[in-house]
Amino acid sequence: MSLLEQTYGPLPRRHFLRRFGLGFGSLALADLLGGSGVAGSSAAAASSGALAGPHFAPTAKRVIYLFQSGAPSQLDLFDYKPVLNERHGSELPESIRGGQRLTAMSGNQATLPLAGSPFRFTQHGEAGAWISELLPHTAAVADDLCIIRSMHTEAINHGPGVTFLQTGSQFPGRPSSGAWIDYGLGSENENLPSYVVMVTQGQGGQPLVSRYWGNGFLPSRHQAVRFRSGAEPVLYLNNPPGIDAEARGEELATLAKLHRIALAAGDDPLIEARIAQHEMAFRMQSSIPEATDLADEPQSVLDLYGPDATKPGTFAANCIQARRLAERGVRFIQLFHQDWDHHGGLPQALPKKCRETDQPSAALIQDLKQRDMLKDTLVIWGGEFGRTNYCQGQLTADSFGRDHHPRCFSMWMAGGGIRGGQVYGETDPFGYNVTESPVHIHDLQATILHALGIDHTRLTYKYQGRQFRLTDVHGDVIHDWFT
Repeated sequence: MSLLEQTYGPLPRRHFLRRFGLGFGSLALADLLGGSGVAGSSAAAASSGALAGPHFAPTAKRVIYLFQSGAPSQLDLFDYKPVLNERHGSELPESIRGGQRLTAMSGNQATLPLAGSPFRFTQHGEAGAWISELLPHTAAVADDLCIIRSMHTEAINHGPGVTFLQTGSQFPGRPSSGAWIDYGLGSENENLPSYVVMVTQGQGGQPLVSRYWGNGFLPSRHQAVRFRSGAEPVLYLNNPPGIDAEARGEELATLAKLHRIALAAGDDPLIEARIAQHEMAFRMQSSIPEATDLADEPQSVLDLYGPDATKPGTFAANCIQARRLAERGVRFIQLFHQDWDHHGGLPQALPKKCRETDQPSAALIQDLKQRDMLKDTLVIWGGEFGRTNYCQGQLTADSFGRDHHPRCFSMWMAGGGIRGGQVYGETDPFGYNVTESPVHIHDLQATILHALGIDHTRLTYKYQGRQFRLTDVHGDVIHDWFT
């Protein structure tokens, strides 16, 4: 008997049907009552997953998304453009710019001088991928990576850009990718949340807001649970000081009576969401301490992730935590690392960001691989857009900055059925426009869902009279990425 049934007693008939037989009872009821179908019905959403399983055989069971907030410079990391070094300081040709709108930060500059990369590039892996000297550990796993050079987006500023990448829309209010996946497939571990977010501590840069991992108009239980560093990874999970287990039990019993009265009066999905969250919180009181305790990690693993591995809240520690959660059935894990927004001082600031993330990112690939988990874990690395090939502000002998650039940027993926050792797409010699195999944000989202066995056109939710989906009204799966 579940905690819900122990606490709330006999369930209303509709709630019983939702829990019985993975929700098939509620589907039948919804059909008899003229429901709108699986994807848009609250009945299906109350089951383990609105889809009751993947549409087709998945290549990945889970996703670990290493999001580099602020937009790393592709021209200094993955998209080698010797022409920029040859023409360093000369004006960006109008034929290359093509009248593109610029941000207010560089749009009023009298000149747009090209800025070559001060960092050395060399080729790595069977595909001969050009990778910057700033990423030696990433270069060492080049044969496990699919480097995508031809990403492009419609957003030119951070708020809309991150929102677009995370939710499929530049406007706030839509569910995040992880929420969609949790809604569609449910959880593999009833004692842990299906969707977890971690943010590297002590970072500056653009602020991160909860809508990036929110549930939007989906039921609230599909939003991410944010894990923090320190003694309390999940806020308000433990009993507060002065409240023992007996007192907390009495409090929950009183809440149970109130919820039971409310459920008897009407079939309110918000109340059901609160019940589900209370159940999960109860189970997490015992599961979270074990999942977040790195004390049992061998020294060899800690050494693999680098010197920050034992420092709570660092990107390295979060990468280890991500692997531990993946082992325990968490389906979507997202790590946010800030302060890649280098409008000035890039030659000094970018190496610091790479030192914080390069070794842990590569170690995650190696760690998953040695545990035979990389084959069904999709790892993604990238930011919300790219950086300009011209200098924002004054170009000096030892420093410069790059503005936002939506027309092309680079990301990489590994594992989860993705074919390693490939470079996909191409940009022009100036690194300004995509010239081969463009990949839109919705194409990326469609492909992530495809790896998890989901047809992105069929994962929908009815809200305010229309069916919504992560990829809005378009998006194509990039089949070439898969083995």
